[in-house]
Amino acid sequence: MQNEINKLEALEELIANEPAVILYFYSDHCAPCKSLRPKIMELQENSFPLLKLAFINSDYLKLTGAFQIYDYPTLVIYFDRKEYIRVSKYVSVVQLEEHISRYYKMIFE
Repeated sequence: MQNEINKLEALEELIANEPAVILYFYSDHCAPCKSLRPKIMELQENSFPLLKLAFINSDYLKLTGAFQIYDYPTLVIYFDRKEYIRVSKYVSVVQLEEHISRYYKMIFE
């Protein structure tokens, strides 16, 4: 799967080396995860192209545990290696875009 990360070291390296990252934690058995995924991909491509997007499957318990993820889908957004946004379960793409936009503009504009 595109942008799939399955090792903690790779995930930590991504956060450390990129100015903006969105982590999408999902489960293969989660209907909202499947329906939200293309919307988040479109949001990233169209509105926030400099925001790196990574997907983490819930099967990798070491990763979900390290980031204290207990619900799916969960999106965690980092700017300058700090977590700024975390949303789980019922995610409003419109609200998420508004939240990301504020930080994104400070970093990239």
